[in-house]
Amino acid sequence: MIRQCFALLLLLATLPALAESRIHEFKLDNGLKIVVQEDHRSPVVVSQVWYRAGSVDEFNGTTGVAHVLEHMMFKGTRKVPSGEFSRIVAAAGGRENAFTSRDYTVYFQQLEKSRLELSFRLEADRMVNLNFSDADFAKEIQVVMEERRWRTEDKPQAQVGEQMMSAVFASHPYRHPVIGWMNDLEHMTAKDAREWYRRWYAPNNATLVVVGDVDPKQVYRLAKKYFGPLKAQKLPPRKPQQEPDQKGERRLVVKAPAKLPYVALAYQAPSLRGVDDWEPYALEILAGVLDGHAASRLNRDLVRRDRIAVEVSAGYDAVNRGPALFEFDVTPSEGYTVEDVEVAIRGQIEQLKEEGISEEELQRVKAQVIAADVYQRDSMFYQAMQIGMLESTPGLSWRMLDSFTQRLHAVTAEQVREVARKYLVDDRLTVAVLDPQPIDENAPKPKEIRSDRH
Repeated sequence: MIRQCFALLLLLATLPALAESRIHEFKLDNGLKIVVQEDHRSPVVVSQVWYRAGSVDEFNGTTGVAHVLEHMMFKGTRKVPSGEFSRIVAAAGGRENAFTSRDYTVYFQQLEKSRLELSFRLEADRMVNLNFSDADFAKEIQVVMEERRWRTEDKPQAQVGEQMMSAVFASHPYRHPVIGWMNDLEHMTAKDAREWYRRWYAPNNATLVVVGDVDPKQVYRLAKKYFGPLKAQKLPPRKPQQEPDQKGERRLVVKAPAKLPYVALAYQAPSLRGVDDWEPYALEILAGVLDGHAASRLNRDLVRRDRIAVEVSAGYDAVNRGPALFEFDVTPSEGYTVEDVEVAIRGQIEQLKEEGISEEELQRVKAQVIAADVYQRDSMFYQAMQIGMLESTPGLSWRMLDSFTQRLHAVTAEQVREVARKYLVDDRLTVAVLDPQPIDENAPKPKEIRSDRH
């Protein structure tokens, strides 16, 4: 989710609706946590079930199984046959979907507020009663493999990103793609998916987030009715997965059919681990200085003034179960090379380290970071996303939302320069370059395979 996630957290922290008086937390005896946020602006409710299980938890040889299981969750239970889940929600006038990330898997519905009970009934059922056949799995794994071809193997920049993650992380499971390596998908079995389901899908490994025009006490009563009877289970222990210190700059070249070259730079950086952790806030401001708005330094200098880049971006995502990255993506203009734009990026970094930023620029960037994507403050879905993301990350909580603005405003110009000097250094850097190859116009197009999962 996701370079903008932290910026969204900061934005949403400014809203009165996020005051603790409007957010209510409950917990069932089986360990299911329930977080309810009231938002009475329209008669709509968003319901999300967050499982603390993502690709970071996968075993070697089964990469992609978390995402595959997400697909299988639409294959039905004894009460709800395959394909009926989505039909039932649509018939109720709602919409639903799911996504898998490195850190968690999320299932969600948006419905008219009186239909919240339907969402709970369906989600509680498939939390423990999922029932898919080997034939269902054999069909759906083909869908997932085609999805991998379409999203990664046929997208040159996606190939660069995938290969870069494998180089950035020597041992941490973030090095594996969420969708999985093709070889693992080709050899995956229905048993692998069922074992993943039995291992992680339980009420005591989930958070139910509800945002909308609801009465929190009524939400709790409905959750207790449908999720309360489900039994907790013993969860596998999670061992620390610390990435070894990087010992020097890493480089790789990816050759793929493409029209333009492209370069990505990734610096290893810390994730947010608590409310008193100031460095992630300074890194977010640093990202805003470089690429937080139309007049930011990279766009101003590389795209508009020097015209050596067609596109350039910088981003930092603080909320992760594992390590974070501070990243740059650049597409050089015609007549310029990836070497030219890399030198330009490095020049911007060194200038910031040496000269820092003025107080005027600092205050302007702070205001712009908070105001970024301001239209999303009206989205119940994104409000639920921020709560779920924090609740699914060890050491964090939705209660931190009120402190984000304060912590952001506390960042000083010297702290911004300090994190640049500390983290944007060669010993933390991985550079991935796309070397464009001729495009075969006669190459077969990916075929469409129908799936219950959309």
